[in-house]
Amino acid sequence: MAVKLKIFVKVKAKARNEEVQKIDEINYIVSVKEPPIDGKANRAVVRVLSDYFQTAQSDISLLSGSTSRRKIFEITK
Repeated sequence: MAVKLKIFVKVKAKARNEEVQKIDEINYIVSVKEPPIDGKANRAVVRVLSDYFQTAQSDISLLSGSTSRRKIFEITK
């Protein structure tokens, strides 16, 4: 049975290091090196989250906030 986890992410683009900081159960700060141009940062966030949650990138979907620093992702495990 698939479990869907909805998380709220604040993105820091053009950061020096790529990392995930867990604030609480549903709030995270994700730092990525890519700039927020043409969806590059969004794709980098999906890649970093897939490593963090140990799931495939295809199991992570952006629900809202594609052009905002604050985003909502759904992760299917």
